[in-house]
Amino acid sequence: MATQSKTAEPTIVNGINVDDLFALIDGVKREPAKGRTNWHVTTTWQGQARSRAEIESYEIGGEKVPRRFSIDIDEPRELGGSNSFANPQEHLIAALNACMTVGYVAQCAVRGITIESLAIETDGQIDLRGFLGIDPAVPPGYESLNYTVRIKGNGTKEQFAEIHQAVMATSPNFYNLSQPVALRTALVVE
Repeated sequence: MATQSKTAEPTIVNGINVDDLFALIDGVKREPAKGRTNWHVTTTWQGQARSRAEIESYEIGGEKVPRRFSIDIDEPRELGGSNSFANPQEHLIAALNACMTVGYVAQCAVRGITIESLAIETDGQIDLRGFLGIDPAVPPGYESLNYTVRIKGNGTKEQFAEIHQAVMATSPNFYNLSQPVALRTALVVE
């Protein structure tokens, strides 16, 4: 009689394969270069205030991984657009919220905490006098963003407070928006 070996089922918490996540963490600890990622987006004008951002791949650990996505962007009619899609500010805030969401889900998963619900609400004000070039003393972007995290699950208040601190310390987009990030520019006129 032949013995059949059973393959262990992966540990899934909040939809995250915790075994794979710990394997990634261990692999990057052993070989830090495997943790380097590179992200690339090409955005082209589509007429009026519309644009399309296209993603074809990213790199992780020096390996190119193909993926295809496009994101359509517009402005409200009051700002010169056709109101067909979310505008750049809404995409920026959505990207912040989505990045932090992944952080909460992963931080809870590695602690074995099941999430019942999670929502992040973020808002901020932009004074159009800066964007429109009317007053050079007025910043063209946000001076602050306010966000509220609503989370429910089987963790304690103390555990969720610890997770909140961990997310603020490790979320790439939280970092990107809360710290100065060097922007290196090149203008090519064709």
